[in-house]
Amino acid sequence: MLTRLRLVNFKAWSDTQDMSLRPLTMLLGTNSSGKSSLIQSLLLLKQTARSPDRTIHLNLGGDEVNDLFNFGAFDDILNQGAQTPRQFSIEFDFDNRGTGRIDKGSFRCSYGQTSSGSVTVQELILKTEHRQFKAIRREKGAFSIFVDNDLAPRVKGRNYTPERSIAFSADAIADLDKDGQLVEDLSLAIRRELEHIVYLGPLRRKPERDYPWNKTKPGEIGPDGRSAIDALLASAILRGDEQNYIVKGVSSWLKKMGIADELEVRQQGRSNRYELIVHRDGTSCNIRDVGIGVSQILPVLVISYFAPKGSTIVLEEPEIHLHPLAQSVLAELFVEVSRKRDVQFVIETHSEHLFRRMQTLLAKGKISRENAAMYFVARKKKSAELNKLEIDDYGRVKNWPDGFFGDALGETREQARIMFERQKGSGR
Repeated sequence: MLTRLRLVNFKAWSDTQDMSLRPLTMLLGTNSSGKSSLIQSLLLLKQTARSPDRTIHLNLGGDEVNDLFNFGAFDDILNQGAQTPRQFSIEFDFDNRGTGRIDKGSFRCSYGQTSSGSVTVQELILKTEHRQFKAIRREKGAFSIFVDNDLAPRVKGRNYTPERSIAFSADAIADLDKDGQLVEDLSLAIRRELEHIVYLGPLRRKPERDYPWNKTKPGEIGPDGRSAIDALLASAILRGDEQNYIVKGVSSWLKKMGIADELEVRQQGRSNRYELIVHRDGTSCNIRDVGIGVSQILPVLVISYFAPKGSTIVLEEPEIHLHPLAQSVLAELFVEVSRKRDVQFVIETHSEHLFRRMQTLLAKGKISRENAAMYFVARKKKSAELNKLEIDDYGRVKNWPDGFFGDALGETREQARIMFERQKGSGR
């Protein structure tokens, strides 16, 4: 699980300061305020860590099939107000709760630009609870490797260039002798945390009338939910301990949301094509013939049950095309699945209904304040500003910013005032 994030000179952010991440973290704010940049920083590291090129410093994207996001060039990432040196940095802490050789650790990397315009690592710092390893870029692309608080580098040279932003080179690991194994374990732990990030964006695929399936289980759902149907089909048809696990989970939440009573996978004859049937109020319809909200929420529900335990599920606007009740129930989904499946949710949302239900769940004790974090992102001149919402034991926000969700009480008062004046004017 990711427990802390900090960005410096990254896109909209001059400095987020330390941002605490909890099992359920919610990002709220106005359009173009910088919420998505928080998420994109993690996607940038994830697509870099899984790049086939070990020597790459930062994978800015461009491959529509394999990359999660296209970041453009260095200047597209660097905050416009950044001063000399022209660098940006990303750092995070993690806690895998005893599932690996390294329980806790942290990553920090700063990036600059070479004379040729490419992005390069300027400084990489990897930490465990008690040890620190640092790689600093020197002249002509050489790197110096420091261990703990040593003032002099342990080794230095051009063959110590970090790989994929998260790992020391093979030569550095070898020359660090006994410490080399610890550095390697730490890099592996960081890589696994990034691999465990599962992302679903706000733009999801429209439903088809039927789907081909090659009888395999997908590796990922995809940022547009393209493999959500394959995951459903695998759950419904492949034999094993988890048969129908995803289908049953999805159906139960669709029912709680008032969208459908049940979701059925139906084979077309003996072909390799299948259709999704939505049952509601005694009627059965192909998913193509029901409201768009069903197909848009489907990847959200599937990913909640498909993502491996221990994953960090990052969702942008999960509430899109849902009616208010269904948006509210999403809060219950995230709380229950996070607890039962040991997954972390990072949610970017504009939904007042989702947020208000989260307040209620906090008040009821369904989730503790220690396991939830709410942030409001606002634009302040050229940089974004992060405000952590202070929530008490009754779910009340002590420092809620003005005007984001509107003024429901004020609207009710205004309606009452207008009604009173009109009745008075008509003599009623």
